[in-house]
Amino acid sequence: MSHITAIARHILQLGILGTACLTVGFSAIFIYLSPKLPDVDALRDVRLQTPLRIYSRDGLLIGEFGEKRRTPVQYEEVPELFIKAFLAAEDDRFYLHHGVDIAGLLRAASQLIVSGSIQTGGSTITMQVAKNYFLSQERTFSRKFNEIFLALKIERALSKPEILELYINKIFLGNHAYGIEAAAQVYYGKSISELELSQMAMIAGLPKAPSAYNPIVNPQRAKLRRNWILGRMKQLGYIDADSYQTAVSSPVTATYYGSRLQADAAYVAELTRQDMIQRFGLDAYNDGYHVYTTVDSKLQSAANRAVIDGVAAYDWRHGYRGPEQHWPLPDDYSGPATPADSEFPVAPDPWLKKLRGLGTVAIWQPALVIAVEERSVEALLANSERITLGWEQGLSEARRFIDPNRRGKAPQQAADVLKRGDVIRVLPGKAGWQLSQLPQAQSALVSLDADSGAILSLVGGYDYRLSAFNRVTQAQRQPGSNFKPFVYTAALANGFTAATVINDAPIVFEDDQLESTWRPTNDSGKFYGPTRLRQALYNSRNLVSIRLLRELGIANAIDYVARFGFEADKLPRDLSLALGSHSMTPMKVVEGYAVFANGGYKVEPYLIERIEDHDRAEIYRAQPAIVCRECEDDQDNSTDGETASAPIEELATIEAVLAQTGAQEEQSAAPMAERVLDERVAYLIDDILQDVVRKGTARRARQLGRGDLAGKTGTTNGPTDAWFSGYGGGVVTTTWVGFDKNQNLGRREYGGSVALPIWMDYMKVALKGRPERQLKQPEGMVSVRIDPRSGRLAKAGQDDAIFEIFRTEQAPQEEVEALTAEHPMAVEQEAVEIF
Repeated sequence: MSHITAIARHILQLGILGTACLTVGFSAIFIYLSPKLPDVDALRDVRLQTPLRIYSRDGLLIGEFGEKRRTPVQYEEVPELFIKAFLAAEDDRFYLHHGVDIAGLLRAASQLIVSGSIQTGGSTITMQVAKNYFLSQERTFSRKFNEIFLALKIERALSKPEILELYINKIFLGNHAYGIEAAAQVYYGKSISELELSQMAMIAGLPKAPSAYNPIVNPQRAKLRRNWILGRMKQLGYIDADSYQTAVSSPVTATYYGSRLQADAAYVAELTRQDMIQRFGLDAYNDGYHVYTTVDSKLQSAANRAVIDGVAAYDWRHGYRGPEQHWPLPDDYSGPATPADSEFPVAPDPWLKKLRGLGTVAIWQPALVIAVEERSVEALLANSERITLGWEQGLSEARRFIDPNRRGKAPQQAADVLKRGDVIRVLPGKAGWQLSQLPQAQSALVSLDADSGAILSLVGGYDYRLSAFNRVTQAQRQPGSNFKPFVYTAALANGFTAATVINDAPIVFEDDQLESTWRPTNDSGKFYGPTRLRQALYNSRNLVSIRLLRELGIANAIDYVARFGFEADKLPRDLSLALGSHSMTPMKVVEGYAVFANGGYKVEPYLIERIEDHDRAEIYRAQPAIVCRECEDDQDNSTDGETASAPIEELATIEAVLAQTGAQEEQSAAPMAERVLDERVAYLIDDILQDVVRKGTARRARQLGRGDLAGKTGTTNGPTDAWFSGYGGGVVTTTWVGFDKNQNLGRREYGGSVALPIWMDYMKVALKGRPERQLKQPEGMVSVRIDPRSGRLAKAGQDDAIFEIFRTEQAPQEEVEALTAEHPMAVEQEAVEIF
């Protein structure tokens, strides 16, 4: 008995000595490492890296940028079962320990002794928080000790819910998703509150090894991990048997959702991203900024659709170019062997995989022709769906493209159009799927609030994924006749009237140095003789415009049109200026037209309305100079463009206008837009531009049924560019159509046939609910009956007399002496300095 007692005594002594040594060693390590440990109080003010998020004016997400996708959530927002899924997977004793689980550490130590290497870390959730926020990912003993000591400090400083909140927002869960809300969006396209139990368990299984248990890449392995977690939840009493059985029986439904954007405005988002990088540098990607743009999501959607429909209509009426590709299908191939809804296809179909790789472009889906009948074809979509294209679903209209001006004969049977193995594009229509093709032409649309310059919608091309080149801000194209209103406005401000007559006759300019001649013509190829300026503009007469610029003087014209925002040093100093031969962007054109639309004021286009930081505190709000018509009496309306400051008592009026345009409501002194046109000149050019719609080259726009529409078509030589810029109801919009490589659009394509329909489709939505807005006729103007041929005062009782508007001092005083039915047309020759 004494021998046994002695052995027990020695064992006890060794145990006490070992414990003492461990305590001393542990204390020594703590004393050594403690001064180097970070202050855990910093966790209370931790700033998680969150991406840059961009929104429309009405709060819809249109862009997200940053390598780490993260949407922090509060502990109270997390479903209880989601928390329990993580506890079952990572630390079921979380509420029992104080940061360190001795049993877990002993288990990890035993694995180390047996295997000779670190197998598991025995980390609690608190220890993982310590590692994720303060330490590296390296597997070393020093890091493990730091992790333990930090976990103990964290448990003393924070509550269990606070620790869990830090954990669920920081952990990496694969596919650039950090935190559970981002993971729910990436894998299931929904918020954590919408997840099913099986989906919660799937996400809870990811922290152990995000790549190994990724449900998209390794669905079978991820399912095993998910089911193990569900079993642990059942074992721990977190769920009952029925819930467990339902969850483990659920298929793997995870797929990659990417950014969960709520509106399609990729070109807007990219412009905003560039602006934010200029403001904040690369920190903009991770500092959690929320940027609200001026873009209206409904108008943006209408703009997207208008551009797509416009280029599709143009492209299809010029002929079918044939399939995108042709694949040599085996004779026995008739589609995928496994059903589309199979969870784990036994043998992935190689043709289906290639088809999916092509991707959808805008509204055009890829399809593979697998059977051709007499007047129909059967095709396979990327989602494995089989569709049938009937004769009236594009096949009968698929006349072959020859060149921009010619098409081939109408097909007689489906085999004249397609064959088995052809890869085509289809789009959904009222009568089912329609045969189509990706347009080669491109288009751009930009729309502004005419009184503030706020960008309401912007489309830089028909699909950003196909081409990120933003044709609104980057494409330098010739505006053609779209530029004429600026020259005519300069003329009206410098002594000409709407009734001034200029001869529309052939004219030749010779340049001896280039040994060439320039013989400009009208689009129709005809000459119309003496023509009033009003008529010349709404009918877009080129020769009148050239002669007008010559009489006005190129230097005078350039000096004047610069007030619209054009860079004078980039404008050509020759008579081609009258025909819009210089290149500019659609953004610059619409900026100029905004002056017509608002009655003569210069506004600057702007895109960012306000910026909020990660705490949703506002750190920037736009303060655009806006049109304040109520302040007109207190401004200097001279044509030199100078503007007087508003008195203090007028500030409330200005703020009221700002509130209506969505600009800064709380600023104490709102900037006013500068008047750059005399109000009488602005009224005259607006009235002439309304005639473009009433009876000129944009008559088609009368279908919108409004009396305040005004604008101008534009078509360049070739034609290679088609434009329409116009306005109504306070909205000004420019549309452009052309090829990126300046190819010919076709001899019967003009601004009125290509660009105007896009403008109309968009403005039909943009003007809905907006009252008509007509400029008020200023004082000092008079309406006079004139002879339509000479522009002079009509004789009393003249039957064909018409009314014209004049500035009072310019009204005609002399009656026409003789009325002639015809006017001589002269050919003029003169040298052009540069052409």
